[in-house]
Parts: sequence; C-alpha cells; structure tokens
Amino acid sequence: MRLELHRVFVNKLVFGNETGVAGGTLTINKKELLDLISEDERLGKNLDVDVAMPGDSVRIIPVKDVIEPRWKLEGKGQVFPGMISDVETAGEGKTLVLTGAAVVTTGKIVRFQEGIIDMSGPGADYTPYSKTCNIVLLLEPASSEMDKHDYEAACRMAGLKTAAYLARCCAGAKADRVDVFEHANIREAMGAHPGLPKVGYLYMLQTQGLLHDTYLYGVDVKKILPTILSPLEVMDGAIVSGNCVSACDKNSTYVHLNNPVIADMLKRHGKDFNFVTCIVTNENVTLADKRRSSDYAVKLAAMLGLDGIVITEEGFGNPDADLIMNCWKAERLGLKTALLTDEYAGQDGASQSLADSCVEGDACVTAGNANEVIVLPPMKKVLGVVEEANVIAGGWQGSLAADGTITVELQAITGATSELGYTKLGAYTI
Repeated sequence: MRLELHRVFVNKLVFGNETGVAGGTLTINKKELLDLISEDERLGKNLDVDVAMPGDSVRIIPVKDVIEPRWKLEGKGQVFPGMISDVETAGEGKTLVLTGAAVVTTGKIVRFQEGIIDMSGPGADYTPYSKTCNIVLLLEPASSEMDKHDYEAACRMAGLKTAAYLARCCAGAKADRVDVFEHANIREAMGAHPGLPKVGYLYMLQTQGLLHDTYLYGVDVKKILPTILSPLEVMDGAIVSGNCVSACDKNSTYVHLNNPVIADMLKRHGKDFNFVTCIVTNENVTLADKRRSSDYAVKLAAMLGLDGIVITEEGFGNPDADLIMNCWKAERLGLKTALLTDEYAGQDGASQSLADSCVEGDACVTAGNANEVIVLPPMKKVLGVVEEANVIAGGWQGSLAADGTITVELQAITGATSELGYTKLGAYTI
C-alpha cells in the first residue's frame, strides 16, 4: 500500500464569504458550514461555530471529539469510510490534510465524560489541542428527550462532515509538504529485513458500550473479533472515535489519524525491527468476551510469527484487565510485549496505578498520573458550558469557582495522558 498525505499548513482561522485556504489562513463560510450541519434533524436550532487559536484566553468545555480536516484527492473511496462515505478500503492514494487545524465538537452528552481544552495558561501545557487552530462546533439536541445514543451519533457526524467539508473546499490548494508512506503486504513483510525481529502493534480500542464506542469502517468495534489492519488504513481514517470516556485518555479521531505509535514504528521499520502489521482488538465488559478477544488477538500475532508486540490501551479500570490479559497471554506464547498506558495513582500518587497487573508486564510506559490536581485560572471567553466543570470526570461539585477558576484532576483535560503517547508529557533517556 502507498499513501500520500498532502499537507497544507494552517496557522490562522477567519470567517469569510468563501471557504478555502491561502497563505496559511483557513477562511470559513460560517453560514455554509452551519447549513451543512443543520441538515441533521437530530440537532437543535441553536447551533453555532466559533474559532479558538493557540494563545487565546479561551476555554472549550465540554469537549467530545477532535478531528483533523481531510479530503481524499485520489484513490478509492473518501475520508472516514463507513461513516460519511462508502466503505471502500482506506490507506491508499492521496489525501489532503489541513495540518494545524482541528474540528472540536462540544455538547452535553454523558456530561461527566467530556473534557476541557484551555488555549492558554497552565491547562494549555497539558493538552495537545491548545496548539491547533480549532474550529469549535457548539451543538445541542433537537429535543431534551432525545436518546443519548442518537445525540452522540449526531455530534459525531457533525464533526466528521465539518472536517471533510473544510478540506474539500481546499482541495485545489498546493500542498506545503507531501509525506509518503508505504507498507508491504503480509507475504512481502514476512520475508523482509532478515535478522531483524518481527513486531506488531496490538491496538486496543474502547468498546465498552453505553457510549463507550469506537468505529472501524463504520462498524462498532465491540461487535468484531480482533482483526488485522494496515497502519496506513489507520492513518487514512478507518478508525473513528465515538467515545464518551474520561477526557485525558480518550483517543480522539484526531489522534487515531496521527497515532504516534504507528508513526514511530514506521520510522524504525527496517532499521530496528520489521513492523509487520497492526492487530485491532476491543475492550470488553464481560470476562468471557475479554478472554475471547485476548485469545484471538494473541493467536493472530502468534500465527504471523511475530517476536514481539506493542500494546496500547484506551481508558482505565476495566480496560486494564484487557491490557494485562493481552500481555501475559502473549508473553507465555513467547512474544515479548511493551505496554503503553496511564496511571490513576491518586492525587498524592501513592495508590495502585492500574486495576490489574502481571509479572510478565515488565516493560511498561506510562503517560502520567491522571489524578494529579491542577488549577486552571479563568479565561476571558468560554465556548460551551463552563458549569460542566462540576460534573466531568476529574472534577467535583465546587470545582468551578465564582471567578471562573477551575480546580480539577488532569483526568478532565482532553488528551492530557493519552495512552497513544499523543501528549505533552514525556521523558528522555539520558
């Protein structure tokens, strides 16, 4: 497979008469965009669009998803297959990317499982989306009695349609940079790079139901058995977030598109190891389903003759059991594992970090302690509903002070402890 990402860099957002990009400025026809998302009868009449730039004194709350604007220029199908386009296989051809821009959806859905993005101040240091030029969709349901699943789907589709619309309107722009990625089929991959260990990526997706869902080609991943996927399909929009989970370790659609584990493994492919494939698996709520999926995922890795796998998690608590089950089952079959997760070690950092563990899990990377407390000073402008600070995970009644100051755990900040490593926390080996 060969995928070209044609990147047009965006460093400024303005509203204007015609949507398009020039000289790094993305102009948005606000009425045209609102007309587009208003086509969905599940959404209310008081929809709005605003923008938030890095360094602005702006707080976005409650954040549901973040999506990078993209449009397929050449190749099969279109972006976000199975969601807003046909279900043809992604990962090949040429895709336009508005790099530096992001669509942010806001709306009260599950309430306690949405997040905060501060565009400046100490909170901005913890979320990667403080550095993107954000097009913020302010959404509401058509009826207060609407089923939350229908409303979540409407919000998800509004974000995806906006991302596709913005990039489609810029399809004629000349790319500032073209990134080319190639990945071999399994037969070629198995014979390539003799002497290097064969490794795979076991990609755990949040699928616990009750609005804890992720979609692969439009299919709810909790309904699938683990399957093999080219990393280029992931980079080209095959996976879409539908999650309402804790903001800090929610894998947004933006992060799936820009998965740093895949990016790094592709860079090291052929040098340090032979990156053979991705295996997508789910996170379940019953023991039988956990056992079935972990057995199947590890079996696929063993059938491919992999020497090792990198395993990433999404969420915490219940999914920790899936993570650890995948780990020890792989290790006992002779596959080396490296785990990427985050921690819930209490506000003092002294509690048990994960809900489960095993002796085989001796190579684990942490994205940080989500219980760490931070004070967010008031912002001049709030996009959304600031009172949600009192109910979102990581907050509590009284988190929001009268002057707009918010005291919360990092858990409340979108992407603060991303378990894909798409975070501003990090460390270097010296």
